[in-house]
Amino acid sequence: MSVVPEQEPATPPARPRPALDLALRVAGGVVAVLAGVLSAVLELLLATVRIGGQLIGVSALVAIGAGIALSWFAHEAVGTRWAVALPAVPWFALMAVASLRTTEGDLLVSGDNWVGLAMIVAGAMTFAVMGFRQVLAPPPVRRDG
Repeated sequence: MSVVPEQEPATPPARPRPALDLALRVAGGVVAVLAGVLSAVLELLLATVRIGGQLIGVSALVAIGAGIALSWFAHEAVGTRWAVALPAVPWFALMAVASLRTTEGDLLVSGDNWVGLAMIVAGAMTFAVMGFRQVLAPPPVRRDG
């Protein structure tokens, strides 16, 4: 005979429906890709900002902050380790296009603009480090009933 009253078994937490979960993950991936494009455009616009005639490196700082935030968001929204590539690939593509000269001779990021070069290096290193951290991270512990 037990003196402890019987407890009802705890109900497992409600899991989202698979279709809804997939739709949310796809939407999160689309947002991550669009945010990667927006981040690259913003950084390219900020690469030429000057104060008193001198270039300032604000775009490199934005590249680092945006790379960390977008990598984290993509991983959390999509739920896979490779999700860091979703914002990184369009970012890299836009940086590559920006460094090519058009037929008219226009160039968004030139070799003599130290801020543009620092922005590309800082952004690339940020995405690389965040991707490396995701690959080496231990798998999440599932606490399903």
